[in-house]
Amino acid sequence: MLLKHTKGKAFGLIISIGVLLTCMALSIVLGYTDTNIKTAVEAFQHFDGSNEHIIIQDVRLPRALIAAAVGSSLAIAGALMQALMKNPLASPDILGINAGAGFFIVVALMVFSVNSLQAFTWIAFAGAASAAFIVYFFSGTGGGGLTPMRLTLAGAAIAALFSSLTQGLLVMDEAALDQALFWLAGSVQGRKLDILLSVLPYLAVATILAFLTAPKINLLAMGEDVAKGLGQQTGAVKLTIAVSFILLAGGSVAVAGPIGFIGIIIPHIVRSLVGNDYRWILPYCGVLGGTLLLLADIGARYVIMPEEVPVGVMTAFIGTPFFIYIARKGGRTA
Repeated sequence: MLLKHTKGKAFGLIISIGVLLTCMALSIVLGYTDTNIKTAVEAFQHFDGSNEHIIIQDVRLPRALIAAAVGSSLAIAGALMQALMKNPLASPDILGINAGAGFFIVVALMVFSVNSLQAFTWIAFAGAASAAFIVYFFSGTGGGGLTPMRLTLAGAAIAALFSSLTQGLLVMDEAALDQALFWLAGSVQGRKLDILLSVLPYLAVATILAFLTAPKINLLAMGEDVAKGLGQQTGAVKLTIAVSFILLAGGSVAVAGPIGFIGIIIPHIVRSLVGNDYRWILPYCGVLGGTLLLLADIGARYVIMPEEVPVGVMTAFIGTPFFIYIARKGGRTA
């Protein structure tokens, strides 16, 4: 269903925000410990130190906020990557950005014994940027130029390389395995609000940059020659897009580890709703990305209760068939 008119798109975005807030409320009250909306309200208005109030304030509220922020960031990053690379299969996990950030964090943990939240943030950014550069470099070398297929293949190869190196490190130092798996599981469970707050300024700056660049992305999508002919400095626009998705993807990995498929599922769904105008695509991606990760996290609590499945497993379960569907259609979902 394509929303053609501005009023329809605005109304749809308002409804989507309402759904996101509802999912956040459900994330706060649903789980192994039985609570409800009344208990959640009392936990913030009349905190009494009970187990339920502690769980709501210290566990579920940070978890809901982290899931919303990470899901939103990954979806926007995926949309930006698809726009920059003109590749409908581009996303932080498919092109190895998440794997690069995760590998750098594991190296910092296991080799250099880094345990600073602020350090992890910059390390994740460095890993994401390195992976993006390597993929772009190798996919552009040789004859034939830069094509979506070459980007996808290069990204898959780099993702496999970083994943193999990460596993090799874990095998070599089993003593640090549990600590490393905390980052590699791809989960919002057990994350503290401090972790989100340490990267939130970077996520916010990247999101604002992306929204401000949206009109220029529309122009760039018409073709680089057309954009240059209309006076656009395409190099600066591309750099802004790249910086934005590196901050978004790297920050997300620093908080929750490498969570896959959000960045490829949501942009395709959004384009089927609002078309190809990035002034609408990016806000919708932000809202629906957070919603999807919240729903996946809620579902992860019930699959093998009382234990929990990492949310990365849930998103992979949803995203793998979707990825195959997109690939079979040649990247067209609208």
